[in-house]
Amino acid sequence: MARVSIASNAKLLWLLLRAGLRRLSGHPLLRWPVLPLKPDRLLIAPPDLRTADATRASEIYSGRFAFAGKVVVCDGRSIFEMEPPSDEWAAELLGFSWLRHLRAAESGITRANARALIDEWITLQGSRHSLAWRPDVLSRRIISWLSQASLVLEDADVRFYRRFLRSLVRQVRYLRHTAGDASGGVAQMQATIALTYAALCIAGQARHIKSITGRLNREIERQILPDGGHIGRNPGSVVEVLLEFLPLRQVFASRNIAPPQALLNAIDRMMPMLRFFRHSDGTFAHFNGMGSTPADLLMTLLAYDETRGAPLSNAPHSAYQRLEAGGGVLVMDTGRAPPIEMSLEAHAGCLSFEFSSPKQNLIIVNCGMPATSREDWRAHARATASHSTVTFNDASSARFLESAAFRRVLGGAPMLDGPSHVSVTRENRPDSIVLRAAHDGYADAYGIVHERTLALASDGTRLEGEDLFLAADGGPAIRTTRDRYAVRFHLHPLIKATRLTNGHSVMLMAPNKEAWTFNVNDNRVELEDSVYLAGSDGPRRTMQMVIYGHARRAPRVLWTLQQTPSAGAAASSRRGRGEEPKLQL
Repeated sequence: MARVSIASNAKLLWLLLRAGLRRLSGHPLLRWPVLPLKPDRLLIAPPDLRTADATRASEIYSGRFAFAGKVVVCDGRSIFEMEPPSDEWAAELLGFSWLRHLRAAESGITRANARALIDEWITLQGSRHSLAWRPDVLSRRIISWLSQASLVLEDADVRFYRRFLRSLVRQVRYLRHTAGDASGGVAQMQATIALTYAALCIAGQARHIKSITGRLNREIERQILPDGGHIGRNPGSVVEVLLEFLPLRQVFASRNIAPPQALLNAIDRMMPMLRFFRHSDGTFAHFNGMGSTPADLLMTLLAYDETRGAPLSNAPHSAYQRLEAGGGVLVMDTGRAPPIEMSLEAHAGCLSFEFSSPKQNLIIVNCGMPATSREDWRAHARATASHSTVTFNDASSARFLESAAFRRVLGGAPMLDGPSHVSVTRENRPDSIVLRAAHDGYADAYGIVHERTLALASDGTRLEGEDLFLAADGGPAIRTTRDRYAVRFHLHPLIKATRLTNGHSVMLMAPNKEAWTFNVNDNRVELEDSVYLAGSDGPRRTMQMVIYGHARRAPRVLWTLQQTPSAGAAASSRRGRGEEPKLQL
């Protein structure tokens, strides 16, 4: 681990140095060309796959802007003169992705409104608002302006047409200079995609097609893993990138230019991952920054999946495992930390899992990330205790950058270290699928290795688990006195949990009256408060089942999650202490 820490510190130092240089190279004067820019013309507008809501157009027309969970009413002033309630709100406003709602209304009024708002931004903030020129916001705005060009430019006069194109070309020029400095993998990918769109869609930019296509190929090779996952390990990144890859493929074809083979291959690899991360209820698994599932976007993307085959069961490069039997679905994180520059969203959730039932109920979850106010919740959400796995001494299995000053420079807190070795084996048996994995995230601090075995019955109605704690030095016993563990199982907020009097069992009831019993044979299980951050309507209170113990005295925890008929759920659970999970290890 010492070598890993030295390497991480060296990489962190390089990231800080590069971020400092970015601040110097990103001086506002560089946004302005030395020579006047020729206002080129648009050749094509890329499609926008994001769903639109025409009712939002009337709100925007009336001066009511609702973004990131907050609402600002203009009250006669320009929205770009208003004080933004948060950086998240400002990023959505300045990214202009809301133009699609105006386009959905399809009227002369909304077209005129879109032109007026763009004209205001060019006048008021086109050169002086720092957040507007941040690479991720700038990329989003370029893509939005290009995608909604037919809305903005239809019936436009020559003055606005030239002003619009001049501003757009200026933004592209600036992004070309700063795209490589975007924080995070997806932001860098979107910057490259924005520049590719510009080269293909704006006349006079064709000379950049070859170079930017080469850059796109390199970014795809760097970020899209052989199994189709994203190097940052956030399942939501697959959705975000595919939403741009699919239209980009179409733009290449529309220009009679063969799409890069790397792009086509990446799309083919990523499509099955949409099904890999889906639970039986259609939601995405909550790992490494994934929040609420954008169901409308997911269904749009799945419509492009021509194979429609069964999901993969093993994503070895993304480091996830999927067990599916009888309609029950279990997804488990079996990965190490991403590269430090890609780890701004990574969570300390190694060996955590989520489980959804054959009757399409999400039962065991991780806390996930909220859609808004993410910075307020980020430290909590990334901690191991917010995942359905084991913590030791209330510590996380990975360490994050703590310096607030460095976080501001880097645009986030990268993961500095974590498990360096994760072993995984799985076996398909006639009556079950068995998954065994172990990680050494607690080896350096406490001398303990956590091994977890899960067995999902072939009908999906029984999940058996074993959490085993081993001495990291390979010895027969754990020697540390700092050995207190907590085995956590966070519940979805729609699941009602009742702890039974024997202290070893919890009855779980879903809204559709599907009943499950969680049973621990030799330990007691506690019910404690938790929070589900990934709800579509914001954080929600929920419960978690927790098993406490000391690894030296009780190095093995056996537990069972069993579907039970609702009428007999309580009776079955009362046998709790006499039932021992029958794991065939």
